[in-house]
Amino acid sequence: MSKLSKIFTGNIVVSLVAILFGLIVGAIIMLIGGYDPILAYQSLFEQVFGNKYDFGETLREISPLVLTGLAVAFAFRAGLFNIGGEGQFIIGMTAATFIGIKVTGLPAYIHAPLALIVGAVCGGIWAGIAGYLKAARGVNEVITTIMLNWTALYLGNYIVTNFLMKSGMDKSFDIQDSASISIQSLSSFFNDARIHWGMFLSILAAIFFYYFLWKSKQGFELRAVGHNHNAAEYAGMNVGRNVVKAMFISGAFAGLAGAIQILGVFHYQTIMSGTPGTGFDGIAVALIGMNHPFGILLGGSLFGILTYGSAGMSFGADVPPELIRIVIGSIIFFIAAQGIVRWVLKPFYSKRKKEKVL
Repeated sequence: MSKLSKIFTGNIVVSLVAILFGLIVGAIIMLIGGYDPILAYQSLFEQVFGNKYDFGETLREISPLVLTGLAVAFAFRAGLFNIGGEGQFIIGMTAATFIGIKVTGLPAYIHAPLALIVGAVCGGIWAGIAGYLKAARGVNEVITTIMLNWTALYLGNYIVTNFLMKSGMDKSFDIQDSASISIQSLSSFFNDARIHWGMFLSILAAIFFYYFLWKSKQGFELRAVGHNHNAAEYAGMNVGRNVVKAMFISGAFAGLAGAIQILGVFHYQTIMSGTPGTGFDGIAVALIGMNHPFGILLGGSLFGILTYGSAGMSFGADVPPELIRIVIGSIIFFIAAQGIVRWVLKPFYSKRKKEKVL
C-alpha cells in the first residue's frame, strides 16, 4: 500500500468515527430537548431512501455540494483559502443563465456544454481576480474572496434584472430547452426527480482533481507551492502563476456547480436577496472529506443526505431542521479536533500493532 493510500485510509477512519461522534452528540441534544433520536434518524433515512423521487432529489442535492467542496479543497491543497465559492457559484449561475437564454439556434449537444463551460470559466475568472491580487500585490485571499461574494451577488442581480427578464418579474426567462442538462429517462425512473448530467460531472470533477493534483507535473508544482512558497520559488517554480492557476481551477469547480443548478434544476435565475449558501456549505464538505477528492464525494453525500433528510426529521419526529445543522457542526468539530478522535482510536491501533508483531 502506497503512502498516499495509507494516509487516505487513515483519514477515512477518522472521518467515519467523527461522523459517529457527531450523530451521538446530535442524539444527546435531541434527548435533552425532549425528542426521540431513534425516531428522528429513522425519519431522516426514510425521507432519503423511502421512495425513488426523494432518493433522486437527494442525489441532485449532493452534486453541487461535491463541486463546491472540491473548489475549497483544491485551493487549500495549493496553500490558499478560497472562501469565495459562494460568489463563484453565483457567477457560474449567471453566466450559464445568460448563455442559456441569449444564445439561440444551437443544437443541444453544443448549447448545453457551451453553457457549462462558460459557467465554469467565469467562476474561474472570478476566483482568479483574488488569485492575481494575492500573487501581484500580496492581498490576503480570504478578504478578497469574501468581498467578491457580495460583489457577485449584486452583479448577478444586475445582469438578470437588466438583460434577462421582463420588468415587473422577479426571475429571468426560462433557459432554452437546448441548454438543459436534465436527463428525462432517469427523471422518469425516479418519479420526476430533477436528475441531470451534473451528477456525473461532479464525479468526473473529483477524478480530474485527483489525477491533476497527484499525477501531473502542474499538480506537483501547485502542491509544492502550497507546502512552502519559498522552497518552490527556490526550485525555479513560478509561485505567482501557480497561485492564479490554483484559484482559477478552484473557482471553475464552484462556477460549474452554479451552472448545473441552473441548467439541470431550476432552468431560470431569481433575483436573490442573499447568497444561496451552497458555496459556504462546500467549506464544511471539504472539511468532512479531509480535502481529498474521493473523501469529498463521501462528505458531499453525507451532507446532502443530512440536508435533504432534515425535512423527514421535522415531519416524522417533530424535530426542528436546525438540529441537523448541530449534527453537521458536531461532525466538523470532531474532524477539526482530530486529536480527540485519534486518542479514542489509539488503543485499537496499538492492539493491531501488537498482533502484527506477534
